[in-house]
Amino acid sequence: MSEKVVIKVNDNGSYRITGDVELVDADGNVYETKKSFSLCRCGHSANKPFCDGTHRKIDFESAPRAK
Repeated sequence: MSEKVVIKVNDNGSYRITGDVELVDADGNVYETKKSFSLCRCGHSANKPFCDGTHRKIDFESAPRAK
């Protein structure tokens, strides 16, 4: 049985993905990932779709909560 996938929305930062997941783009191309990786949420990463920490430099602010 596969490990449960967890997607954590980090305040003012990335989406942190952990678990056995396949990341695929709109054309069906598969990205190589590790068991834990971060996806860009600010839109300014030079390594999209992955986070490169740029959100800290641009003071990205977003802290959504599930309702």
